[in-house]
Amino acid sequence: MSGILYVTGTPIGNLSDLSPRAAQTLEEVDFIAAEDTRVTLKLLNHLGIKKPMVSYFEHNKRERGELICDRIEAGENCAIVTDAGMPCISDPGEDLIKLCEERKIKTVVIPGPSAVISALAVSGLETGRFSFEGFLSVNKKSRNEHLQSLKNESRTMIFYEAPHKLPSTLRDLYDAFGNRRLSIVRELTKIHEEVIRTTTEYAAENYADGSVKGEIVLVLEGKKGSENAESCTLEYAVELAKRLIEKGEKATAAAKQAAEMTGFKKNEIYRELL
Repeated sequence: MSGILYVTGTPIGNLSDLSPRAAQTLEEVDFIAAEDTRVTLKLLNHLGIKKPMVSYFEHNKRERGELICDRIEAGENCAIVTDAGMPCISDPGEDLIKLCEERKIKTVVIPGPSAVISALAVSGLETGRFSFEGFLSVNKKSRNEHLQSLKNESRTMIFYEAPHKLPSTLRDLYDAFGNRRLSIVRELTKIHEEVIRTTTEYAAENYADGSVKGEIVLVLEGKKGSENAESCTLEYAVELAKRLIEKGEKATAAAKQAAEMTGFKKNEIYRELL
């Protein structure tokens, strides 16, 4: 009788976020397909679990996918995990799911943390409709084509980015979309978790120096009926200053930052705050 592939979500930082069901699944399956077996080993050691693992990543997914499916069809149960978060989302596990579908292998999802949803939830931007765009290509032509295809996207957009590529990406976002609201969400669930609520213009000028480190998710405002109408109102500038105050900034400093982000005078914003 054929086994089952369990698509198992793992923590994106804080190991306490692993669900009891996920821990039980990892304990009970016959083997684990892991993006990086060294990373997964740390999680298993934390749980006190010893389990055979098979590496499954972008450059061996076709060969290993067939082997994994062969073992499942022979009656073994397998859990597929990524280094952090939900496997198969912007991840080579997507191919394994397709292969299981072709071979009529049952798949069961064990939900877990997701950097996409977590970043969107704390971004301060609209959450009702959104578009996950994954990583932008390192190829300049492909990257530009991707960004240009999104110029009229009205939904909130979410991107993954590596810290060493962030400076160029921030400049590219400003060049492609003009001045829009942007949240830079870094190190989710970790000690240095931070949400930087800013604009593309301010970010390109102030955060493109390589100082922002860690795992990063970018949440970008979609196109409005009148582009940047919200960003250009005094009401929006005051609201932005209030958010900075909530994060611990003094009113004068918050007014100054909001002024730099929106183009309004600091005194105008400060007066409205009072």
